[in-house]
Amino acid sequence: MSTVSTASVRPAPSATSKRPDKPARDRNGEIQGFRGLAALSTVVFHVWQQYFTYDRDGSHPPVANRYANALVSLEVIDFFFVLSAYLLTLSYAKAAIDGASTRPARSFLFRRAVRIVPLYFLAVAFIWAMRNPTLPGEWTDLVRHLTFTQVFDKEQIFYTIGPTWSLSLEIMFYFALVALGPLAARATRPLNRRSARVAVCAAGCALLYIGPFAWIAVARYGFHVPHTEWPVYFGPQARFGGFAAGMGLAVAAVALGDRGKRGPRVAITLRLAAVAGLYTLSLTGEKAEDPATTFYHPLSALLWTVLLFSTVHVRRHARWSAWLTTRWLTTVGMASYSLFVWHEPIMLALYRGGLLPPSGRTGFPLAVVVVLAVAVPVALVSYWAIEYPASLLARLKDSRGRPREFYPEVAARS
Repeated sequence: MSTVSTASVRPAPSATSKRPDKPARDRNGEIQGFRGLAALSTVVFHVWQQYFTYDRDGSHPPVANRYANALVSLEVIDFFFVLSAYLLTLSYAKAAIDGASTRPARSFLFRRAVRIVPLYFLAVAFIWAMRNPTLPGEWTDLVRHLTFTQVFDKEQIFYTIGPTWSLSLEIMFYFALVALGPLAARATRPLNRRSARVAVCAAGCALLYIGPFAWIAVARYGFHVPHTEWPVYFGPQARFGGFAAGMGLAVAAVALGDRGKRGPRVAITLRLAAVAGLYTLSLTGEKAEDPATTFYHPLSALLWTVLLFSTVHVRRHARWSAWLTTRWLTTVGMASYSLFVWHEPIMLALYRGGLLPPSGRTGFPLAVVVVLAVAVPVALVSYWAIEYPASLLARLKDSRGRPREFYPEVAARS
């Protein structure tokens, strides 16, 4: 597949494009810090789920205080969806709006594969083998995980490594993006006005967002599908709203360019509003039947988008935000994928081995500390031993997705 052709009309650079901007590495550092916070929050959330108890009197969260419980039970998976979609859609948005070129699909998919697959396959195979010591074991579970289709299995969606159901959606998004990105570039190519190209891209993102929202509404209120029908509410038809929001953020970032960038006061206002909204969703969605719970994920995706917008589209960040770029937090962000993959198996192994406090409200805080104390070092080792070496495989292909020639002088002489 060839690269996306440039548009016939290129807009003239605006006068504001020459103004100095915050160095990209600072913004990337803050994003890495947010990624680290989200990864740590994911660990806390799954420990919270592990210590959630049920008896004849009902269910009991491991945190007695309602307001503290809403904080530790806040789900952040949509942050990763929004962030991933934003970063990966930028090049396609530039192609559709400004006529820039993009990598061929084969190059894009190869780079994503070397980023995701090696660690995932190794972890799934290892954990599955540990839990299935005799063959054939739960072989259907293994097949579904290795083909990234566990999200469609009601019974085994959370088997082996429970949180990796989200990687099924991530992989599906990659294929959707390499199909929709070039399609958007071709659709906007005949349009002479830049505003029209922006409108087409924004409308496409809006449709991709509205579709899952409508699906959830019809499933819940039209057909009264219970929330435990996991494929209905966890499948791409229900969860692609997070990716659509991230794609919309990429379109907005490209459309605005350097125009309209705000200062630190506006940035902190947007961040506080997004965080307050996320906390309110977690606080009010106490029952599965509540609207805040039913529409939690599409709504939280919008709020995460606002939070990220306040990071990527500002002239200058406030000094207080420097804590997001502290070494320890960005290091966790760097290894966030490894932490995401390994923390649940580690938590379950510690729990079953009697190395975590017994179930109950008194044991939850200590359990969080123990799991983090073990999972974070394991994640760092995993990053340097598996993730980083695997990422170097991306160098085997050039920017057009062809095998890279490492010794061009030898090839020229031959």
